[in-house]
Amino acid sequence: MIRRRLPLFGRLDRYVISHFVGSYCTALFLLLGLFLIMDLTSNLDDYLEPAPNGATASTAVLVRYYLLKLPFLFLEVAPFITLLAGMFTVNRLLKKNEVTPVLSGGLSVHRLLVPIFLCGLLLAGAMFGLRELVVSKVADKRDALLYQLENPGEERVLEEVAVHDLSGSMVFLERVYPDAKPPRIEALSATVQTEQNKVSITADSAFWTEDQQRLRLVGGERRIVGNQEIQVQPVEFLDGFGFTPDLVMTYVRAKNPLDLSFSEVQELMNREPEDSAYNTLWHYLLTFPLANVVLLLVGLPMLFQYERGKGSERMALGGMFCLFYFAVDFVFRNLGLNGGLSPILAGWIPVLVVGSLGIALTDGIKT
Repeated sequence: MIRRRLPLFGRLDRYVISHFVGSYCTALFLLLGLFLIMDLTSNLDDYLEPAPNGATASTAVLVRYYLLKLPFLFLEVAPFITLLAGMFTVNRLLKKNEVTPVLSGGLSVHRLLVPIFLCGLLLAGAMFGLRELVVSKVADKRDALLYQLENPGEERVLEEVAVHDLSGSMVFLERVYPDAKPPRIEALSATVQTEQNKVSITADSAFWTEDQQRLRLVGGERRIVGNQEIQVQPVEFLDGFGFTPDLVMTYVRAKNPLDLSFSEVQELMNREPEDSAYNTLWHYLLTFPLANVVLLLVGLPMLFQYERGKGSERMALGGMFCLFYFAVDFVFRNLGLNGGLSPILAGWIPVLVVGSLGIALTDGIKT
């Protein structure tokens, strides 16, 4: 049979894409709804429990918190949603016997799946862009609402935050009040090691100027230790340390690395280039969106076995491959974060290995 060449985004492609979009919306609603119900079941009693001061979090705070949490839940399960949408789409085409006419018309199964894979690529790029947008605009607001739920009626305070400077120096912040106007700090200490002297700066408290580019110290002192002499000088500003309130919040979120954006990880890498965790995250945030395509390569071929009455088994097998990928991804990511494996290998092995398997399976589809 002579294979036909079909231009992209013709009637057939639009038909397949329309099915994929509908299936994606269904899978999105099901998975996010399931995760929200599980989270609410686990935490709702704690969020609504009165604090020692008698205050309780309002329902409005709870609703706003979960609305802002939705994008982060989506970023965790987005590739799985894409796989489910692809499998639902193909299963629908098979059930309606719409694949056979396509093959009889001289088109291959591979060509039929092209619009689904293109949607996967588009979703991979959208996932990367959404992470950059959400983290910079939403993450701090979400964290502030979570603090209100866990500590109703109290001002948010972050304890023991260490910020590294580009020069390698470090500033230790005992307590940070990020929601104050302007943001303020209690108990600050900074250390600079030069070739000749060791300089330490301490302050009882500090707050950012209106442009948030300089930190004004209250009770600030600079101690210069050199040649067995100690010089103590008053100091008004913490100059020579380039950090802003946003960078402080980035270091706070670094305790949960998956809450960081790619640009934030790159900033932390510049400040701590030897930290294996940030190097691993840099590669991971590049490769994880590619799972939108990798899982389609692995999962969709499972549906093209053409035996009758085994659609559910084939979809279950595709789901098992999905779980296998996430297990491999989890193991290698944690090995990289803990320094047990090279960051490059930790970030790229899951995509390359499972992706290679997916290409082989897709190429072997009967057509």
